[in-house]
Amino acid sequence: MARSIELSIKSVNSGTGPFGAVIVKNNQIISEGFNTVTLNNDPTSHAEIVAIRKACEELSNFSLEGCDLYTTCEPCPMCLSAIYWARISKIYYANTRSDAKKIDFSDAMIYEELNKTIKDRKIPMHQMMRDEALKAFDLWEKKVDKVKY
Repeated sequence: MARSIELSIKSVNSGTGPFGAVIVKNNQIISEGFNTVTLNNDPTSHAEIVAIRKACEELSNFSLEGCDLYTTCEPCPMCLSAIYWARISKIYYANTRSDAKKIDFSDAMIYEELNKTIKDRKIPMHQMMRDEALKAFDLWEKKVDKVKY
């Protein structure tokens, strides 16, 4: 966690958000990241996502099963989803989402939106061309050499 905190301070000093993360496997740091949203003009460049991308590259695997994440703040909904997709085994965090909200990093609206039906969400969503899109799903379902994830 101490390294994650160092990275969060580095992030602030680099001109972006106060978040840092490291991924550990077998008691060794295999990747680290800090928030680079405003540096890279990439809203997905949260510390956890950066660390996940680097860990997957380092391990040459999309699964981080057996890895632990140390992050300076309770993960936002996007990062939490990525953590689940990556199969990270355990999360350690320092600050809470309430702490983040106090400094204008609130994800409460996203949590609220996820609980709404599609028709009640702030960003309109319209389904189209489902029959055509199902062709790729059918191909995937029949594929014998697919790599499941």
